[in-house]
Amino acid sequence: MSRERFVVIGGDAAGMSAASQARRLRDADDLEIVVLEQGDVVSYSACGIPYWIGGQVEDRAQLIARTPEQFAARDITVHTGTRAVGIDADAGKVVTATGERIGYDRLLIATGGRPNRPPIPGLDAPGVFGVHRLDDGAAIRAALDAGPRRALVLGGGYIGLEMAEALQRRGLEVTVVLADPLPMQLLDSDMAERVCAGMGAMGMEMHPDQAVREILVDDSGRARGVRTDAGSYDADLVVLGLGMGPEVALAEQAGIRLGTTGAIAVDRTQRTRSHPQIYAAGDCSQTFHRVTGEATHVALGTHANKQGRVAGSVIGGQAARFAGVLGTALTKVGELEIGRTGLCTTEAEQAGFDYRTDTIEATTRAGYYPGAEEIAIKLLSEAGSGRLLGAQIVGGPGSGKRIDVLAAAIWAGMTAEDLAGSDLSYAPPFSPTYDPVVVAARVVSRIEQG
Repeated sequence: MSRERFVVIGGDAAGMSAASQARRLRDADDLEIVVLEQGDVVSYSACGIPYWIGGQVEDRAQLIARTPEQFAARDITVHTGTRAVGIDADAGKVVTATGERIGYDRLLIATGGRPNRPPIPGLDAPGVFGVHRLDDGAAIRAALDAGPRRALVLGGGYIGLEMAEALQRRGLEVTVVLADPLPMQLLDSDMAERVCAGMGAMGMEMHPDQAVREILVDDSGRARGVRTDAGSYDADLVVLGLGMGPEVALAEQAGIRLGTTGAIAVDRTQRTRSHPQIYAAGDCSQTFHRVTGEATHVALGTHANKQGRVAGSVIGGQAARFAGVLGTALTKVGELEIGRTGLCTTEAEQAGFDYRTDTIEATTRAGYYPGAEEIAIKLLSEAGSGRLLGAQIVGGPGSGKRIDVLAAAIWAGMTAEDLAGSDLSYAPPFSPTYDPVVVAARVVSRIEQG
């Protein structure tokens, strides 16, 4: 039997997870694996870029998990600086920017996400920076070495918040401008208000409900601020945190079916729904929500790695299925930790749930123990049954990772009563006698029981 060729477009989380898993299951005599990556590095942590900029991570190399040479030692051929510009699905070939046509038996599209770039005049001016690739991080670090004093962050999502903290750590005055009423739109407004207040207490200026109309430039054409309908804000550099969409241009040009979210439609094995020899994984692919069962698109590295592993398993001959997502996510700004999982109220309404919400305030440790911090937990539950639908946490150090307990409970289909009776740990340095998670669940279950 002739050797098969598995080609991967995109050498980061999903792509390299798939390549690595396929290699574990099939040796090089049976399966050739070729990865095409347009950049100069593979298998790096984009999530770590704000912390490299902020100085918590000292060396760029620390963000790179494995090099092309390390993959080559495992019989995975990686071509960096190689941009795929077309897919000939009928012929089973990938076309590169140099005109080379690389044949495949199986293909994985792992092109990732595309930063949102609205049509704002001046968005491409020098002094305006994205936060997508390691080169972006290097450009911002170089700009910081020039001694800027003021930074503008556009957007209040995860990247926006993390970059606001990073720039403040580097000594800059930070102003956040966002088109939405509050930061963190995946939180309910009452919880997002806590985030906004926390950022204000850190000395950051917050300007919500102000869509940017123009990037202002100086006589040399370099960015010097932004203009909104409410006014203008000066800055020495501007950082974009405007969210991500799926990068699907290659797939769309090849006639590969897209889903309702605009990402590539796949089944639970990550196989595309229109071309059986082509798979997709990571931020470019559509998935489904565990609570609603509906199609969704959530760009997170955790999902990308797991989806890549599923695709690699199937291509390697081992049965695997992706189990869906809850959109569990965690971030911080300063000492404020922010977590969310499952549905927020807007999503619950859109899904047609009859739900209730309950919020409790507590402390992360026993109140008498040094370092006890405030924590707020909000639970969404199905009215009547008490089934947990979603959760949000905002609080001081020690708060955020509690979202994982709630994610596990929602994943398992637990009710608030189930969680209220669960056996969670206790010691004064880590928790009050009743952990805040249990207290929140107990409030819900008590109300449900009348």
